[in-house]
Amino acid sequence: MASSGTYVEVETTAGRVRGAWRGTPGEGGGSAAFLGIPFAEAPVGELRFAAPVPKRPWEGVRDALDYAPTAQRGDPGVTLIPEPSIPGDSTLNVNVFTPAPASSAALPVLVYIHGGGYFAGSPASPWYDGAAFNRDGIVTVSISYRLGFDGFGWIEDAPMNRGVLDWLLALEWVRDNIAAFGGDPARVTIAGQSAGGGAVLTLLGMPTAQSLFSRVYCISGAAADVSSAEAETFGRRLAEAGGVTPDRAGLSSLSEERVLELQKQLTAPAAGGNPLDGLRTFIDGGLTIGPVIDGELVPKPTVAAIQAGIGADKPLVLGATDDEFSMILSDSKDKLRWVPARYLLGKVGLTGGARSAYVSANRAVARRGTAAIVGRYLTDRMFRSLALRIVRARGSAPTWAYRFSWPSPKFGIAVHCVDVPFFFDCLDAVAVDAIAGDHPPQSLADAVHRGAVSFARDGDPGWPRFAPDGETQVYDAAPTVVRDGYAEVAALIA
Repeated sequence: MASSGTYVEVETTAGRVRGAWRGTPGEGGGSAAFLGIPFAEAPVGELRFAAPVPKRPWEGVRDALDYAPTAQRGDPGVTLIPEPSIPGDSTLNVNVFTPAPASSAALPVLVYIHGGGYFAGSPASPWYDGAAFNRDGIVTVSISYRLGFDGFGWIEDAPMNRGVLDWLLALEWVRDNIAAFGGDPARVTIAGQSAGGGAVLTLLGMPTAQSLFSRVYCISGAAADVSSAEAETFGRRLAEAGGVTPDRAGLSSLSEERVLELQKQLTAPAAGGNPLDGLRTFIDGGLTIGPVIDGELVPKPTVAAIQAGIGADKPLVLGATDDEFSMILSDSKDKLRWVPARYLLGKVGLTGGARSAYVSANRAVARRGTAAIVGRYLTDRMFRSLALRIVRARGSAPTWAYRFSWPSPKFGIAVHCVDVPFFFDCLDAVAVDAIAGDHPPQSLADAVHRGAVSFARDGDPGWPRFAPDGETQVYDAAPTVVRDGYAEVAALIA
């Protein structure tokens, strides 16, 4: 290790990188950040719609002091997590945060995959800084990947699942290089939130990925499970809308900006349509862009792959907030207060005995009004029922479930993304107050973060496994463990 007290250098397989110390090296709390290390060549030109190509070696020392370009382009607008968009071509990078660079510490490693619906999001968020994990002896890595059509769109003569291939190459980079940053390549936990949670579940169900990680922590996972037929239909529609052939030659003639315009145009709800019809289409159809079940790299849908026993040897923690997407209907709660909840649930696809069982299991939510119960149903269809399907599919495999139930004072419910700053123990980070209020409980962050650290270090988050009694960690003002913690969603998968 070469260190000046401010900078520190580490040798990687492609060349030497220079990072920056935060705090004092060797004294409690000090750690180093290596930002924007490329794991692949820039995915532009001939490589735009190709499988990622490992970064060629460079000479001398490469500065890793600033975040690199991101696949997310332009102003992301108002988002629950601050997600900077950084221009530039070289978008396939890793950020490494470590308390022990260029040492033989062999610390456990956490690799984080950001969310954003597979079309947005950025690894450069200040919330994903690994300082707190470093403080607790965990090397932390955040990775980037191609988004939207460039990452997941069907193209006649291009490899499928280019974004998934990016995840794999990033994890191979971790395997080959993390020891130089003080990490143990045999103790890699992959973690992610929302689409990132879906990403780690996809990886858990992929035979070719099994050697690249040892544990999985899924936060509010949303699986895409796009079929090959659906992907091809969308790819052909986008090419037709752009006036080009649906192959690499044709689509490469469209600028990145034009593809993003077409992607947004083709995924937008129909103007003037019934919003309930749009909501039902979203619930039933799921995500348009994301990992594709191609029968090869991604051989099966998420639950089917896990039910087949793939990844059963990997310890898994997963869970969701209680009201991930309920806020979608918050502005309509006064208009909907006089609409019978059972009627509206029927309009979005929940009927018959399942509707009666669901409403019965969620009486407390139903008492808060029609918007609350329909919003909870949307949350359960997208997130919490998937979590229950996964834990049931894994049977006796080592699986722990949690619920994040602490209601944000800004929203009055436990909304999507509110748990992320608690996981990273970064309550003082920029924009946390916008989702968690001015005084989020540090004791709750201590509990959530402690469970994540324990899992990355020891393979056990510190509460009982889900099987056989459904025991679930509930993160609220006073965290507790309950039995059958996902009983409220059981009617949706009976």
